[in-house]
Amino acid sequence: MTKPSLPELLHAAVTAVGGTERPGQVAMAEAVEEAIDGGSHLLVQAGTGTGKSLGYLVPALAHGERVVVATATLALQRQLVERDLPRTVDALHPQLRRRPEFAMLKGRSNYLCLHRLHEGVPQDEEEGLFDQFEAAAPTSRLGQDLLRMRDWADETETGDRDDLTPGVSDRAWSQVSVSSRECLGASKCAYGAECFAETARERAKLSEVVVTNHALLAIDAIEGAPVLPQHEVLIVDEAHELVSRVTGVATGELTPGQVNRAVRRAAKLVNEKSADQLQTAAEGFERLMELALPGRLEEIPEDLGYALMALRDACRTVISGIGSTRDKSVQDEDAVRKQALASVESVHDVAERITNGSEWDVVWYERHEPRGGAAYRHSGASLRVAPMSVSGLLREKLFTDRSVVLTSATLKLGGDFNGVGASLGLAPEGTEGDDVPQWKGVDVGSPFDYRKQGILYVAKHLARPARDGDRGDMLDELTELIQAAGGRTLGLFSSMRAAQLAAEELRSRIPEYPILLQGEETLGELIKNFAADPRTCLFGTLSLWQGVDVPGPSCQLVVMDKIPFPRPDDPLMSARQKAVEEAGGNGFMAVAATHAALLMAQGAGRLVRASGDRGVVAVLDQRLATARYGSYLKASLPDFWFTTDRNQVRKSLAAIDAKAKQTEDAAAGPGEGAEQTHD
Repeated sequence: MTKPSLPELLHAAVTAVGGTERPGQVAMAEAVEEAIDGGSHLLVQAGTGTGKSLGYLVPALAHGERVVVATATLALQRQLVERDLPRTVDALHPQLRRRPEFAMLKGRSNYLCLHRLHEGVPQDEEEGLFDQFEAAAPTSRLGQDLLRMRDWADETETGDRDDLTPGVSDRAWSQVSVSSRECLGASKCAYGAECFAETARERAKLSEVVVTNHALLAIDAIEGAPVLPQHEVLIVDEAHELVSRVTGVATGELTPGQVNRAVRRAAKLVNEKSADQLQTAAEGFERLMELALPGRLEEIPEDLGYALMALRDACRTVISGIGSTRDKSVQDEDAVRKQALASVESVHDVAERITNGSEWDVVWYERHEPRGGAAYRHSGASLRVAPMSVSGLLREKLFTDRSVVLTSATLKLGGDFNGVGASLGLAPEGTEGDDVPQWKGVDVGSPFDYRKQGILYVAKHLARPARDGDRGDMLDELTELIQAAGGRTLGLFSSMRAAQLAAEELRSRIPEYPILLQGEETLGELIKNFAADPRTCLFGTLSLWQGVDVPGPSCQLVVMDKIPFPRPDDPLMSARQKAVEEAGGNGFMAVAATHAALLMAQGAGRLVRASGDRGVVAVLDQRLATARYGSYLKASLPDFWFTTDRNQVRKSLAAIDAKAKQTEDAAAGPGEGAEQTHD
């Protein structure tokens, strides 16, 4: 039997999911096939609506070697495992003459730990374990969550937190899960044979396609000990998020609370001298953290350096001695010791990393002031350390011994792929060299006609925005735009403070248009309510720039209050910018402008989500039209029709609103009077 062609396979897969084949999807599948067959690397930009999941799954499955697909969001992981992969495998089975297995794999803490569930949780304040089910009041939210999880444990086949619906709080989940450091290990655990995390790993080893997340991919690359099965092809979806996710995994943090937890957990497991040494070091560190001022520490102050060395040395002593003191009264001492060891090792590793003072690391101090709302539960101070860049790490760990495909709707910034490529450790496209990974950038376009479906409006008449300054003219403009649009507005703000101020002001100015504010409800509830009522507006910051998918008339105006450059006092971004400048490059364009371009491209992508969508992206920052870097930022956005004519934009919004209302009225059927007559 002849091998089926890629077009035949793609057609079968698209038909199976009830989709329509698109030129961009075909072009993407061909580019992915070429990269996999040639053992090379590919960056492919595929606009919203292209159907990029099938664009990479079909050629990967046809190739027949193990592939790892890493995504940034739970929504896409679920779509792949619950919808796209089952249907694609079924559709391709007759032609491939095999049925590829697939599996989801996450970090250990995402799975229910049967040992924790049945034996209890090590408690910080006293020896031994306590029964979390007895300790939590059954009428409390925590108690109800714990009891529900105990029942769920008897039913679930995966133990995966994301399969538990409705979900539970982080606090509740922590009672029944462990980190990889806290795990006893399958051979030493009484529940090892039934372990959900181990079962997931074994299933992944036997699967041709393994779906995971960016964080686990980063851990696999950074820690050296492989957690993903050996694979020949790596596909990174939502690849615009990869650098920030890897940076997050590679960032260490020390807080007084974290250190004091380690002290309590280790106290009864080491001799008195070692325990006192760690206690003294913890107290010295806590005193200094109360005095420190926020900001980057280009050099570690002498007193902080001594405190960190004392902490490091005390942790090392405890790690060496832990377990030499045994106490038969401690229930399940192995589990208690493992948790204590994990806490102390975490403190030791960060303290040692900071005291070593690598030129490739950035260290800074943060103070978290307690504020109201669920989003601001943490207070106190923290010391953080992050890599200046992860590009070298990614070049070394990602692009060797496998073919890598990275895809997203936003990879081409300023007209080419080189900016994103550089952040991934790749030399400019076409660069030759023995140790230089060869890659190709392909933009397969979008099925949408952006110039007909959307307008990019820059409010050139507004005053240049000043940092944290009063922007009364911007609020006037925003009010008029929302009124012209009849609501239907997604407001993307550069800071939470700006979003809160705008929501407060506009709620009093235009009460006829409900304004939802990020943080006042869960993100899922906000988006659901925003989609349900076209008159509603939704204001927020970072997660809204990337996490809103509301096709149709509820989102016909996307507003950006200003270009989302990183704050000048952001320690990591400013350090990266300075490093580029010291190397002779343009730090502003390489770091700040690239950061802003990526966010703006993601934000503008919220407007057109379906072929019938129409609307306006309004940027209330004159710099997009007047500054030299404006052309770079505009080249990173969808190819909307561009204008600075405020009157034309208001007329366009009003016309779009009127048409949407006609459609809504027609869909509603007979009016209220007709319904009363019928009754």
